[in-house]
Amino acid sequence: MAFVPTVDEEKCEGCEECVDVCPVEVFEMENDKSVPVNADECLGCESCVEVCEPGAITVEEI
Repeated sequence: MAFVPTVDEEKCEGCEECVDVCPVEVFEMENDKSVPVNADECLGCESCVEVCEPGAITVEEI
């Protein structure tokens, strides 16, 4: 099973909470926006989705 995290740049407010909460360091900040740089490491735990107030992050199972 694999998971694909996606960030909607228009909704991302750059709070960095997803960066801090992710247990496998999927996200990094680039130009004040969250970017899933290690998407292949995603565990599908959706911790990032839970802390993202504007709803900018989705995690899809593939």
